[in-house]
Amino acid sequence: MHRELSPEDKRKKIDQDFGWINRISWLMDNQFKIGNFRFGLDPILNLIPFGGAIAGFGTSLVLVIAMWRNGASPKLVIRMLLNISLDAILGSIPFLGNIFDFFSKANEKNIKLLREHYYEGRHTGSGIGIIVSILIVFFVLTGLTCYLIWLFFSWAFAFLNGISF
Repeated sequence: MHRELSPEDKRKKIDQDFGWINRISWLMDNQFKIGNFRFGLDPILNLIPFGGAIAGFGTSLVLVIAMWRNGASPKLVIRMLLNISLDAILGSIPFLGNIFDFFSKANEKNIKLLREHYYEGRHTGSGIGIIVSILIVFFVLTGLTCYLIWLFFSWAFAFLNGISF
């Protein structure tokens, strides 16, 4: 027979289940302090070309998967995946990405989202609206890029045809 947990027992169980996630998130985003500035292993790892970015993204992905397996809603998982993807993409830009990594704290943002989900009941639902929005932006940007490439080549061909040898 399964007994329903009280709200206080649920909170204790959630705190227990996600204790290790909090610790790894802290390690990746806030472990070290210089003055009032905190940073973690993520920006340090990203100083290693490719390997650091893969290690940081992989660690963040494991945290998201663990949260998903412990009951995070699809909408919450999508938002967390967007956070770590944006962190990985922008962090991979040479030099500027290294600076960005010291200020972007995707794991910390995901822990905040997780707390809002479990303790405040936010970020529930399927997340289909987020996916549709991403697809619309992707297709608009792809179309715009194709148009700009076509415009550039048509201008270049017109320019080259106007030159006689």
